[in-house]
Amino acid sequence: MKIAILGGGHGAYAAAADLSEADHEVRLWRRDAGALEPVAKAGSITLKDAAGSRDVRIALATADIGAAMRGAELIVIPTPAIAQEDIARAMAPHLVDGQVVFLPPGTFGSYVMARLVEEVGNRADVAWAETGTLPYLARKHGEREVNVTIRAIRLPTGVYPARKEREAIEVIRKAYPSVHGCGDALSGALMNAGPVIHPPLMVMNAAPLQHFERWDIHNEGTQRAVRDVTDRLDQERIAVREALGQGAPHYPLADHYNNDQWMYGDAHKQLVKSGDWRENIDLYAHRYITEDTELGLAFLASAARFVGVDAPIAHGLLAIVGGFLGRDLRKGPRTLETLGLAGLTPAQLKQRLHDGE
Repeated sequence: MKIAILGGGHGAYAAAADLSEADHEVRLWRRDAGALEPVAKAGSITLKDAAGSRDVRIALATADIGAAMRGAELIVIPTPAIAQEDIARAMAPHLVDGQVVFLPPGTFGSYVMARLVEEVGNRADVAWAETGTLPYLARKHGEREVNVTIRAIRLPTGVYPARKEREAIEVIRKAYPSVHGCGDALSGALMNAGPVIHPPLMVMNAAPLQHFERWDIHNEGTQRAVRDVTDRLDQERIAVREALGQGAPHYPLADHYNNDQWMYGDAHKQLVKSGDWRENIDLYAHRYITEDTELGLAFLASAARFVGVDAPIAHGLLAIVGGFLGRDLRKGPRTLETLGLAGLTPAQLKQRLHDGE
């Protein structure tokens, strides 16, 4: 299958190497041609995982997004949500009928990007899908080298518009057999693990993050008090899903720590053992704040308001982060209020997400 990978981060390089090794024709796009040059010049990415280290040939590495997307059946965008609107504008002239766009994860980006593409004049019949996490726990170790600690074994995925769910899931499963449908884009967005895992870790580790040059929030930073807050925040997420009529499995985050039933299986110990997450984190600029809190957690809190679910942990964490950022995160760009959806009834919202705009 011809696949376009859009992005230049850990997830994009992992996807490009992994899917190329699975005999797909992969075209990797990154807007920074200079940063992409080592991959383009070598024609390969060095992939490291439990099987060892090897060079994997990439069909094309390019800064020309049209060349990457041309003829692609599947377009994978494993980038932070803060980049989605710029990417949507860049890809809009090149989208054509029948393509499937996959956001792992999405932060409701499937709806946001689809609407933006339509607003700039492209009304191609495209399916947009998003899941709850990246297909990989991965970190780049060099200009063209990526280490994959673990691969996801379950990827619940929502589709926008939901009327295209069956065909979209069929296409995505050619690349990621672990994908399964979980309903519409709202259901997919409420599977996103980042806004549940990362805001408590950032807030409750704020002092050591600012004091130490490097700190592992998943090792020393994950203590019982943090886990208790995370579990209660996740209970709020699940309560929102249930209030919206979204059925199980909800993939409770406790499974990530306690057993092998979560999206990555029994991954937490491997994540900590890898050492890749002992890093310097800027409390004001890291994507755990800019993506998972300002966008993702604000989205979750707005969904709770929409269905009348009490969510004191979500709103409390938003208030604290807003306190050190100096702004009210309840008015963020991914809230249902800002997106103009809060005035709909739940039934009207479900219909819009099924039919599309």
